[in-house]
Amino acid sequence: MNVRYIVELSDEEKELLKQLISKGKPSARKVKRANILLMADGRQHTDDEIAKALSAGRSTVFRTRKRFVEEGLHNAINERGRPGGLRKLNASQEAFLVAKACSEPPKGRSRWTLQLLADEVVACTEVTELSADTVGRRLRDNELKPWQKKMWCIPKVNAAFVTRMEDVLDLYAEPHDPKKPVVCIDEGLKQLVEETREPIPPKSGRPERYDYEYRRAGTANIYLLLDRLRGWRHAKVTEHKRNKDYAYLMRDLVDIHYPDADVIRVVQDNLNTHKPESLYVTFPPAEARRILRKLEFHYTPKHASWLNMVEIEIGVMNRQCLDRRIGDFDTLREELAAWEADRNAAGATINWMFDVDGARTKLGRAYPEVNVSESLR
Repeated sequence: MNVRYIVELSDEEKELLKQLISKGKPSARKVKRANILLMADGRQHTDDEIAKALSAGRSTVFRTRKRFVEEGLHNAINERGRPGGLRKLNASQEAFLVAKACSEPPKGRSRWTLQLLADEVVACTEVTELSADTVGRRLRDNELKPWQKKMWCIPKVNAAFVTRMEDVLDLYAEPHDPKKPVVCIDEGLKQLVEETREPIPPKSGRPERYDYEYRRAGTANIYLLLDRLRGWRHAKVTEHKRNKDYAYLMRDLVDIHYPDADVIRVVQDNLNTHKPESLYVTFPPAEARRILRKLEFHYTPKHASWLNMVEIEIGVMNRQCLDRRIGDFDTLREELAAWEADRNAAGATINWMFDVDGARTKLGRAYPEVNVSESLR
């Protein structure tokens, strides 16, 4: 036992260390130091016992104890440079590194690497030598990861965007009216895949086995209709998503699914087939007009199809039903029909929380600016 540096944690310090370990976000070094302090608290374990239990060096246990006693909890668990060590980069050189990491990578490269950044700093500043590890530490200090990219929806929020968004959100806020239902529609793609060898069923102690080889069998389009307030959805499988496929879907909506409705409010995105014209190129004019008289189209803003809540249901469909190999249209229709019947019987719905007031609060700065004095004229 190291009698010179006795660790005695307060209840608050113990709780902080336990939270740090349970969150899973801190570095492995921080977690290891936190565990060292918890094991060392109140002379519960010797340094050798702690080192063996945590696969740590005895010197690491000693230094952690010493830092806690001499410098406090924060310094005991956080990274600290070696005594007397010189910082590789000064403020201006570190600013150059950060700016370069946020810029476009050099030609021929898809992204910056730590070594590329180190070479760039050496080439463009007075630094004569710099390692990738040092670059990594400086970027971590600035919370930068230039080797990562994330796909994100970046809509252009203007008056047209706001108009369509608030129109759709107002629809979602209305109470359920069987005579004027709100139905969201969208489509998804499913790659049909056939097995080339019969899978081996699972048994006790062994999971199902299937061969890595498979045969592509074409693609299927799946239209999904969702009436959230009714707790109803319907999946229709088609070979294509052409004008006529959309037109037949609208006819089914009017004649089969909602024959007693006065008007059906349809929420959809801006795909080129999602237009009234699709019905006129598919049906005689009288039939097209008959169907359209019962339809009222509401479009999500361009580049904001996330406002169509059926996309959430498509995600559920993909996870619960389609996340496997399905080899033909008949099987796909049967599986979707079973999934659909189960969800409808359960009355599964979507708890949509976003409304107009929320949009004006969260996206307030993106709304078009209005000159109040001009608007009162």
